[in-house]
Amino acid sequence: MIRFVKGVLCLCCAALGLTAAAAGQNTATTIKTTEDIASAFKKGEWPTYNGDYTGKRYSGLTQITPDNVKQLRAVWVFHSRNAGTLEVTPVVVNGVMYVTASNDAYALNAEDGQILWHYSRPVSDGLIDDAAGHINRGVAVWGDRLYMETDNAHLLCLDARSGHLIWDIAYTDGNKNYGATSAPLMVKGKVIVGTSGGDDGVRGFIAAFDAQTGAEVWRRWTIPAPGEFGSSSWPGNLYLHGGGASWMPGTFDPELNTLYWGTGNAAPDYDGTGRPGDDLYTACVLGLDPDTGAIKWYFQFTPHDLYDFDGVETPVLVDRIYDGQPRKLLMEANRNGFFYILDRTNGKFLSATRFAEKLNWAKGIDPQGRPIYTDVKPTAEGTLVCPGEVGASNWYSPAYNPGTQLFYFLALDECSVNSSKPQEFEEGKEFYATGGRRDPNAKGKKRLMAFDASTHSFAWIYPQVGNAQSWGGVMTTAAGLVFFADDANSFEAVDARTGKSLWHFNTGQPQHASPMSYAVNGKQYVAIAAGDDLFTFALP
Repeated sequence: MIRFVKGVLCLCCAALGLTAAAAGQNTATTIKTTEDIASAFKKGEWPTYNGDYTGKRYSGLTQITPDNVKQLRAVWVFHSRNAGTLEVTPVVVNGVMYVTASNDAYALNAEDGQILWHYSRPVSDGLIDDAAGHINRGVAVWGDRLYMETDNAHLLCLDARSGHLIWDIAYTDGNKNYGATSAPLMVKGKVIVGTSGGDDGVRGFIAAFDAQTGAEVWRRWTIPAPGEFGSSSWPGNLYLHGGGASWMPGTFDPELNTLYWGTGNAAPDYDGTGRPGDDLYTACVLGLDPDTGAIKWYFQFTPHDLYDFDGVETPVLVDRIYDGQPRKLLMEANRNGFFYILDRTNGKFLSATRFAEKLNWAKGIDPQGRPIYTDVKPTAEGTLVCPGEVGASNWYSPAYNPGTQLFYFLALDECSVNSSKPQEFEEGKEFYATGGRRDPNAKGKKRLMAFDASTHSFAWIYPQVGNAQSWGGVMTTAAGLVFFADDANSFEAVDARTGKSLWHFNTGQPQHASPMSYAVNGKQYVAIAAGDDLFTFALP
C-alpha cells in the first residue's frame, strides 16, 4: 500500500509484506521522559545520537573486552539503496534500530537487521552546498513517535510503530540556502533542531518544537538583530546572512537544566571586512535554557572567524576532579586546533591545549580564552592557513571514558590555501567569498589522540596510515576499548589505556559516520556506517 500524507510519499508496512500490527509489535519505545534517556542508556540501549545526553559516547557494556575483541565478527549488514555515503548514527530502543538515509527512515530488528518498516520521501530539488548532499545523521525518539530532519529543513514526526507520517513542519522561511543535516535532540518533551547553510548566508538558529503538536516553543537566533547585544558586527541587513549555523546536535545537563549547542562559522566565510568585531554568536558554544531558549552564557572559540572554523564539535559533559576540586566541565576538541576545557555551570574558560601539529593562524590562547592571532589570513592571492578549511577536528564524534579519564578524538594535520574576495549575498548561491584548497605541497595526516585533562597532555597518540580522508568518529566502552573509523577504510578497536591496536575490519568503503554499541537479549553489538552500508558486529 502506498499512501500520500500531505503530499509526501509514505512507504508503509504493507508494502514491505508486513501488517501494521506485526511491524509495531516491538517498536513502541520506552522513552517518555528525560529521565528515561539515562535509564535506557544504562540498560544497554542507544537512545540518542550520542547515546546519552553527555556526548561522551561511552558505553557501559562489557561483554566485548580487550581479550576477546579479536573474535569480533560482522553478523549482519544493512544496505541502503537510495543514499550516498551514510553519516548516520543508529538509535536503538527496545530491540529496534532506527536508521536514516537521506530523507528515508528505517526501523530494523537490531538482532538481525530485518526491515520492520520504511518511510520514504523524495530528496529535494534546488538545494545547494551541504543540503544538496542530502545527508541525514539520525533520529530522535519519544514515546511512540520518531523525529527526523529533512534535507530542506522540515521536521517530520513519524509513528515509531509503523513509520506513518503524523506531522510535517517546515522550520525555515523557504530560503533555498537553508538545509538540515543533523539528528534532533529530545529534551523535556521538546524536539530541538538546528540548521545548515552557514556557508551560504543564512541566519543561524536553534529551535524547539512541542513533541506532540509540532508547535514552535522557542527560537534562538545565533546572529543578533539590530539593537541586540552583539549586533554591531552585523551592519545593515547583514545579520540576515551572518551564518552561525547550528548543524549538529547539542548535549544537555538535566541537573543544571542547561542545553549546550555549538554554532558554525560567520558568513561570508573568508572575507570579514563587512562584519567588524567578534561576530557573535558564531564559532561559539551556547549554554541555553531548554525551556525558553534564553542564552545563559556563551563562549566563543574563534572571534571574527576568517578560516571556516565551525564550533559545532561535540561539547562533551564531564564531572571529575580538575585542578584538585570537583568540577562540572565541558570539553571540546575544536576545529581551530585547540582542546578547550570550560566550567559548564557558567562558561568560564579554564584551559586550552594545542593539539594540531600544523597551526599558524594563532600564537596561542590568552588567559581569558581568546586566541592570540598572527597576521595569517586569507588574501586575494591565497594564503597557507593551518589548520586548513576542513579543520583540525570536525563534526565526527569524540568520546570520553570515565574509567581511564581520557578524552579520545581523531585529529587532522593539514593546511589549505585560503583565498578571499568580496562577494554579495544571492539566494541560491554559496556565500564563501571564495574559499580554500588543500595544500598542494604537503599530504595531510590523521591521528587518534587520547587527552589527559589531569596533565593537559596526551597519554598516547596513534598515527594513522591513509590519505587523510576519513570522516569517521570514536566510541569507548567500560571494558576498556576505543572503537573508531581509521584512515584506511577499516573499523578498528584499540586498548583505551595504551592505544594498542587489537582488531580491525576492512569495510572497503569510506567511513563518514561514528560508531555506537547496544545490547539485545544479553548480547552486545557494535555498529558503524561505511559507504552506503551499516555494519553490525558481535562475538560468536
